[in-house]
Amino acid sequence: MRAPNQQNREILALAIPAFLALVAEPLFLLADTAIVGHLGTAQLAGLGVASAILLTAANLFVFLAYGTTSVVARQVGGGARGAALSSGVDGVWLAIVLGLVVAVVVGGLAEPLCAAFGATPAVLAEATIYLRISAIGLPAMLVALAATGALRGLQDTRTPLIAAVAGFGANLVLNLWFVLGLGWGIAGSAWGTVIAQTAMAVALVAVLIRLAGREHATLRPHPHRVLAAARTGVPLLIRTLALRAVILVTTWVAAGLGDVALAAHQVAATIWTFQAFALDALAIAAQALTGKGLGAGDRAAVRAATTTMTRWGLWGGVVLGGLLVLASGVLPPLFSADEAVQAALSWALIVVGLGGPLSGLVFVVDGVLIGAGDGRWLAFAMLGTLALYLPLALLVRWQAPALIGLGAPVGVAVLWVAFLAFMAIRWGFLRHRVRSDVWLVTAS
Repeated sequence: MRAPNQQNREILALAIPAFLALVAEPLFLLADTAIVGHLGTAQLAGLGVASAILLTAANLFVFLAYGTTSVVARQVGGGARGAALSSGVDGVWLAIVLGLVVAVVVGGLAEPLCAAFGATPAVLAEATIYLRISAIGLPAMLVALAATGALRGLQDTRTPLIAAVAGFGANLVLNLWFVLGLGWGIAGSAWGTVIAQTAMAVALVAVLIRLAGREHATLRPHPHRVLAAARTGVPLLIRTLALRAVILVTTWVAAGLGDVALAAHQVAATIWTFQAFALDALAIAAQALTGKGLGAGDRAAVRAATTTMTRWGLWGGVVLGGLLVLASGVLPPLFSADEAVQAALSWALIVVGLGGPLSGLVFVVDGVLIGAGDGRWLAFAMLGTLALYLPLALLVRWQAPALIGLGAPVGVAVLWVAFLAFMAIRWGFLRHRVRSDVWLVTAS
């Protein structure tokens, strides 16, 4: 078992670059949201609908990152670096196949998918434009997930940091040029994102190919290993399906509260994503260290690291949440010139900030269990959480007429309180599991 100081250094060595990489994405997403928000309320609300669908399409396959991290880290812990890189390459091949299929489906069904949210015709038109273009970038998004997961499993979070900063920096510049410089509207934002995502995926794969060459790991796809990787990812896919169902249902409820509420919810959800990604840095470290520790058979080190990272996650949530509450009156004008949207967003941000400590706990423990390969349990737990959350969401939608009468700020705040209830339910499941020893399964 490692000394506490050494363990803390290992956590920080993984978490700090992961933190910077993770917050780079939502920071630039916030910038994109601000750019689109100043085009008008319909465009901002349309971005909210299209983003919910696009992120669902991509995040359904987040197991390409999480599952790959766990598998690769276990093999690194067991001393099989060549096999670890081969597993990473298999993950990239799987991402290419899945990405092409998903891109065709989402692009072809863009309008009916957006229409399912029940938004107004003006919002539907903007959402459809954004989604059709953005679907082109889905293969690159999934490839970047798989390559990033492989590098994290190799205990390398610095390379994804460099790629994230460069990629999302390019995204911001391109969006400013296309949207404001060339006047392409919401389509410009979509094209900027597609180009940046593709460049980032190419760069990450190039790094992985170079590392594979050093270890003489084959780059050819092995169908049986690719299929094995797909089967391993099924439980995490189910978990993510349930999680994205929560996000989609919440967006659907927001659409029922009117365009102002939907626009405010889009910004609040983006800021919540920023908070989540910032706290998720510890979850990334948890995945890599848990997989490596269990691969090496060191259960005591995994348990000690889990305790440390959970404590850090709690206090990180306190700090970020507190800052968000303090900034709730300052941030809204940055994202919309509509005073009604600003007022609703301010209320939502207070609720999001108050939930910061809870989010910190959830993300860290979720990362620990993913790193341990406990996907089957996570899938059932998320399905149970979804089942308990749906009645709350439906109640808010049912009360939409009354909430609209009370004003968009009240409606959005109530919706986010319901979402925090979802996080509390999720924490209840995770806390019960991590306190046991069932998930501490060793071997690579």
